[in-house]
Amino acid sequence: MRLLCVIPARFGSTRLPGKPLRLLRGEPLIRVVTRRALALDLAATVVVASDEQRVLDAVDGLGVETVLTDAGHASGTERVAEVTSRLRVGEADIVLNLQGDEPFLPPDAAAGAVARVRAGDDVGTAAQPLMGTAWRDPNRVKVELDGRGRAQRFYRTPAMPTCGLPAPTFHHLGVYAYRPSALRRWVALPPVADERAEGLEQLRPLAHGLRIGVAVLPEVAPHGIDTENDLRLAEAML
Repeated sequence: MRLLCVIPARFGSTRLPGKPLRLLRGEPLIRVVTRRALALDLAATVVVASDEQRVLDAVDGLGVETVLTDAGHASGTERVAEVTSRLRVGEADIVLNLQGDEPFLPPDAAAGAVARVRAGDDVGTAAQPLMGTAWRDPNRVKVELDGRGRAQRFYRTPAMPTCGLPAPTFHHLGVYAYRPSALRRWVALPPVADERAEGLEQLRPLAHGLRIGVAVLPEVAPHGIDTENDLRLAEAML
């Protein structure tokens, strides 16, 4: 199966302005993530997609394609869909969305998301154990699974925090895999109220009945970059 990897990187992040160009050990975040995507060695083609030319310029010399996309997209998936509509991807069986703020994404997360699609799910993603008090942190997206390993709920904060952590619940990671037909269906669906309230794009396909399979990793990996504190922690790790 031919795999296309797209890295969507919106410049105007609300939690961390200019996120793709923020530096990790002197290197723009988007460049770190792109090198990570190439090291995974999963995709025949890697594309960086952004609404800001400076973000695309930051990956010069890495041997990837770049696409300047519409600034009006509400989600990374919409940006990925624009790329697939503009490039010749008819021979791609699966599209991998590796979010531009995940510099430490484990190889098993990307491979696991792809494997869920190959096994028959409409969309594949990944999650890892949720440690400590992270279930209270609105910057950590949580996912609840059913008995077949499919998502039945995504949220930032628990509905009833005094009741503790529901089970089985995991920390959602920033990676998606889709068949091209499922990607087209996702972006054609109307938004839902929960999607707007939580700021979580994946609530739209879930509400409309798309099956989202989740590959669960056995160990905790460093999470993505959402805040200034995340950036400081990532800098310390590097």
